[in-house]
Amino acid sequence: MAAFEREPFTSPRLLQLQARLKHGSTLPSQAIARLNRWVEFLESAHNLFVRILDPVIFYRLQFVLAAESWRRRFGPSLRVWLETVGELEALAALGGYTYERPADVFPEFVEIMPCFEARDLAHPLLPLNRAVRNDLRLDRDLQLIMVSGPNMAGKSTFLRGLGVNTVLAQCGAPVRAASLKLSPLQVTASICVLDSLEGGISRFYAEIRRLKQIMDLTNGSVPVLFLLDELLSGTNSHDRLIGTRSFVTKLVERGAVGLVSTHDLALTAIPQEIGSRAGNFHFKDHLEEGQLRFDYRLYPGIVQTSNALALMRSIGLEV
Repeated sequence: MAAFEREPFTSPRLLQLQARLKHGSTLPSQAIARLNRWVEFLESAHNLFVRILDPVIFYRLQFVLAAESWRRRFGPSLRVWLETVGELEALAALGGYTYERPADVFPEFVEIMPCFEARDLAHPLLPLNRAVRNDLRLDRDLQLIMVSGPNMAGKSTFLRGLGVNTVLAQCGAPVRAASLKLSPLQVTASICVLDSLEGGISRFYAEIRRLKQIMDLTNGSVPVLFLLDELLSGTNSHDRLIGTRSFVTKLVERGAVGLVSTHDLALTAIPQEIGSRAGNFHFKDHLEEGQLRFDYRLYPGIVQTSNALALMRSIGLEV
């Protein structure tokens, strides 16, 4: 608080936040420092010497009354101080993030919803020399992308990178892309959903509860961006196909846009049933000198390869 109180801001928003920390002639940092001293004095009441004199000098009572006086004077402002410092901390974090990534760009926001158009998009937490960039477009003409591909090819990382960049963009931060144009979007996801032993909830039940939350958000005025990784993998293939088809079709009908990753090639028939607003894309691998290699590039169409058995053999499992 003392650092924020002293900083010579020029931004109107930061000046507004700084003004909220003022409370008469006493600054919040001074008020809290005073309360801290009284708390330390109260803790000293356990000292044997103080305990002997306490019935005579009312040591403990005096500082309890002082703390109560502080509460009456500054208590109503405490929540405002915490909220203000929280926003200032968040803005400082975004400023630090921006400073450390000079190559990243700021997004462009458009009013036509839904819209997400990225060029050379990559996950912002991957090192620049390792991040593989891909282009992606989602709008009214293409609302659903079914992403198929073998294990370790980059499907889940691509979904996470898309979600993280969208959140960063709407926070006011730069994104890891050559360019990004988007409308306001509600970012939703069902990725790595876990069961709960304490709550008595299976993974499948936890996942369908998450899907219900996503569907409910489509009733709002802001379009939903959904990111679904291995949807309904906790049930049999028959129910999975029917459930996935029904769920994503309703999302598209309600104006949502997003991606669904899958290993189950039966699900790649869903875009054909939905029509031109949905499409199939895939990641792939290839053999090079007896080793599986990945380029982490997104290609149109349905994946034609599988590497599960090769990966099992590579670690010594006989199949």
